[in-house]
Amino acid sequence: MEQTKIAKYKFLAEPFHCDYSNHLFMGHLGNHLLNAADFHSTERGFGMNYLMPRHKTWVLSRLVIEMDEMPSSYDDFYVETWVESAMRYFTSRNYAISAADGHMLGYGRSVWAMIDTQSRQPTDIFSIHDGAINNYIDKDYPCPIASPSRVKMGDEAVKVMELKTRYNDVDINGHINSVKYIEHVLDLFPVDWYKSHFLKRFEIAYVAEAHGGDVLTFYQEQTADGAYCIRITKRADDDATETEVARGKAVFIEK
Repeated sequence: MEQTKIAKYKFLAEPFHCDYSNHLFMGHLGNHLLNAADFHSTERGFGMNYLMPRHKTWVLSRLVIEMDEMPSSYDDFYVETWVESAMRYFTSRNYAISAADGHMLGYGRSVWAMIDTQSRQPTDIFSIHDGAINNYIDKDYPCPIASPSRVKMGDEAVKVMELKTRYNDVDINGHINSVKYIEHVLDLFPVDWYKSHFLKRFEIAYVAEAHGGDVLTFYQEQTADGAYCIRITKRADDDATETEVARGKAVFIEK
């Protein structure tokens, strides 16, 4: 069966994946986007189940999600995904999230790298099936949100949380799961904040890998009304030396 460039997948906002307001957690939405990306790439011959026996895998480099509303519990919703561009070491993939009745809920953009699982270094995307990914690029399908930006932080950033990573933080690639960073960042804001604010846009850039047992430190800086930048570092449990692993930005609007 010939595969199209764009694929659409149905998901359910399961009730125990929803927050106190009866809406899907942003972290779980992020997981659905990553699953849609894997379904799409697997069906076209360059997914994780093909890559991993060949000592290669996809790793998320950047992600931005911008929403007008979140699915409510028990709601069916759909994620469309497609490859917007591909270079030797990186590919851009977009997402469109819609409700069961067809109205748009939001959009996402991401950048992925393919790495060698033994050397942990970037590897040539075009080496897979003679560059088959090029057959599925759609540069024109609309994704009307800004691309991930460069998150700039100054000296005003304040240390707000430190945690030691554990079993549930580690994913199939052996490093800290991409979505776990999102969940930890959003935990920096109290429940009362979410009662009066809606998370309009979240973006994150992954700089380096962290692994189970590493201690993550979170630094936060408010850069505009409702806009907060976060820098995340890692260190070994017995070492004070910190290495930056990710930067993110959360933009809230008042309800």
